Amino acid sequence: MRDLPAYGAGVTVTRPRPVPRDLYAVAAAVLLVTAAVLVGRYVYTYDDLIVGWPPLLGRWDPHLGPGTPAAVVVAAAVVAYGPAVAARLPWRALLPAAWGTALAWTWSLALIDGWERGVAGRLTTSQEYLSVIDRWHDIPATLRAFNGHILLHSADNWPAHVAGHPPGATLTYVLLDRIGLGGGGWAGALTITVGATAGVAVLVAVRALAAERLARRAAPFLVLAPAAVWMGTSADGYFAAVAAWAVTLLALAVTGRRLWWAAGSGLLFGLTCYLSYGLTLFAVVAAAVLLLGRRGVRARPVLFVPLLAGAAVVPVAFTAAGFDWWEAYHLLVERYYEGAAGVRPYAYWVWANLACTVLITGLATVAGLRRAGGVLVRRRAEGVRADGARAEETRLAFLVAAVLLALLAADLSGMSKAETERIWLPFALWLLAACAFLTRPRGWLAAQAVLALLLNHLVATGW
Repeated sequence: MRDLPAYGAGVTVTRPRPVPRDLYAVAAAVLLVTAAVLVGRYVYTYDDLIVGWPPLLGRWDPHLGPGTPAAVVVAAAVVAYGPAVAARLPWRALLPAAWGTALAWTWSLALIDGWERGVAGRLTTSQEYLSVIDRWHDIPATLRAFNGHILLHSADNWPAHVAGHPPGATLTYVLLDRIGLGGGGWAGALTITVGATAGVAVLVAVRALAAERLARRAAPFLVLAPAAVWMGTSADGYFAAVAAWAVTLLALAVTGRRLWWAAGSGLLFGLTCYLSYGLTLFAVVAAAVLLLGRRGVRARPVLFVPLLAGAAVVPVAFTAAGFDWWEAYHLLVERYYEGAAGVRPYAYWVWANLACTVLITGLATVAGLRRAGGVLVRRRAEGVRADGARAEETRLAFLVAAVLLALLAADLSGMSKAETERIWLPFALWLLAACAFLTRPRGWLAAQAVLALLLNHLVATGW
């Protein structure tokens, strides 16, 4: 409270300090999560939602593990030193440092559940990719027959995750097995190692499209993401990295780098579509990148040639091998509603999914998104061309808004009922970039770390 002089003889009045708008956004997010938990537990039953700890797919299971001390140490170090190190470290050193720290954070969180449950056993369960490795002795023949095993009533139907994705996802682990790195341990290690590069990709893209200072401010939040609870070990973490680098290479191509970056971007965009059907929504993010880099596009329209040529490689290869993507997608929709999606109520999940997003991105991201929205509103209200720092912030806010739009489209589609804490990892990492708008980062980082540690220690996540 502050004392202010009043009109009168020596009388003072007190006025409350204004509550920061960030706290209003955070309070609304907390209420959303609370509502999702309470409604999920007391309005619906397990048979309605088919999740053990709504809105998360998991069960209440307080526990400690071998990764607990390491996770606490990594979190404390990033909170204490992350912002300063990110601000001062040379850029070329910052990127490997961010990757290494993200690896340490993800591995330590995964090992809270132990080696078998946290890493090696994740991708070997009955619904996961490694459970069908022995059915891929003849890869071309398996690809030709892939669609015939998607529906639940089909003979030898694929398990849920294999049926729910194009064969590029399963084929990744098949090829890993073929080169002698078989089993859940190697699959988990690859997934975590590649997945941890996604944050680095976001940093490179933010620097290219907006400003290095904003990328540096976002770096500690990308490293200490609550999403790391699911990045280790979920194949969607690997998908997130492929999609992130596809966007980043496009950002480099449109901001004046070599045209071959466009070919690499197209190649990874094509692969992304054959890892997950839902990640075709990254076309929205790609469009935003092209719009932000429109000067470079106008100056070098030829970049569309390597971009489209690269994007054609994976689809042509799979089509030539006998896999029909469009047919598979329509069969997946039918399979989806044959299973849990036919039971799970849209009226709950259409907003409870957003509560899951709060849990994987953290309260700092909620506040960052509020500030990003404020940047865009002010830009529109001013109606003039911004320059300097304000223009850079507008560009970052626009990029984040495009990712949020893609996520909301996924939500409204009805093809994302539950499990979005895993499915939406590719979108969540880009939302974390909004944390670059925050002041007093250590407090927000501490909130992120506490959330991740609580989730990993109190809930046994699963899929």
